[in-house]
Amino acid sequence: MFDPFYPFDWLATQIVTRLLGLSIESHLGASWHFFLYDVPKVLTLLVTISFVVGTLQSFLQPEQVRFWLGGKRTLIGNIMAATVGIFTPFCSCSAVPLFIGFLEAGVPLGVTFSYLISAPMVNEVAVVLLWGLFGLKVTLLYIGFGVGLAIAAGYSISLLKLEKWVEPFVWKLQQTRREQPQHQEEFEPIRFTWRDRCQQGQFQASEIFKSVWIYVIVGIAVGAGIHGYVPTEMINRWAGAENPVAVPIAVILGVPLYANIAGVLPITEALVNKGMPLGTVLSFTMAVTALSFPEIVILRKVLKPQLLIVFITLVTVGIISIGYLFNSILI
Repeated sequence: MFDPFYPFDWLATQIVTRLLGLSIESHLGASWHFFLYDVPKVLTLLVTISFVVGTLQSFLQPEQVRFWLGGKRTLIGNIMAATVGIFTPFCSCSAVPLFIGFLEAGVPLGVTFSYLISAPMVNEVAVVLLWGLFGLKVTLLYIGFGVGLAIAAGYSISLLKLEKWVEPFVWKLQQTRREQPQHQEEFEPIRFTWRDRCQQGQFQASEIFKSVWIYVIVGIAVGAGIHGYVPTEMINRWAGAENPVAVPIAVILGVPLYANIAGVLPITEALVNKGMPLGTVLSFTMAVTALSFPEIVILRKVLKPQLLIVFITLVTVGIISIGYLFNSILI
């Protein structure tokens, strides 16, 4: 079977065995091989797919997203918002200002939450790294479960009618917007040539690379240490398939933690290689990404504590459920 990353594997093996004089089977040799193989592989995938996604994202502008979602209600709106979240390059913190803008523009609360959950959790960096580290099947399952969680949580909030727990100033902004004269009824997208789109793709790939390369290297370095030195027996004892509460523990630990997705996923790769169930580590990754501490702090500016607790509870329970589903499917 053709392996596009074979040159990286071959080069890493040559450096470890010939240049460093280490055995691949030794602790230090295994750590160095893991690091030297994963760094060029992950960074190459990151730049290549970020360019492709960035070029395609020129077709989807934030104002256009707000216009599309403004007239959508309940389940259809939740599905559209969660799906659009996959293709928009916003992390959890940059999604929050858009969350406020969506409410101001009249997008329903539950629909807005579907977007807020999907955009940071199922973004292009996560997809690139998952594909490179775990393959297409795991990536598609992650996307499917992530989008499903965003739809279910947002729809649940729609059914609960929790608009009363949004800070009043947000609705005042919405009312002010409605009272302003409208000079055009539809959003008019900016016209790009293909050269413009490719330039945007290059810019986004460059920006993503500059912002996450250090996290990738640090994450892979930590993963390399785990791969080479952490005993498999210890991983299996505390977070293995035999521990029935491993998934909720992983999620609870991930909720208050803030870490870049690019730094977390290489660590999860090492943990999976050591025997930790994939569903457990991916549920931890989802918790870190979808419920980051900075996001919760910023959301508190616009949401009352009651709604914030509902949001955190729904997403946490959903991620735990997904973790168990992952573990049952990916045996």
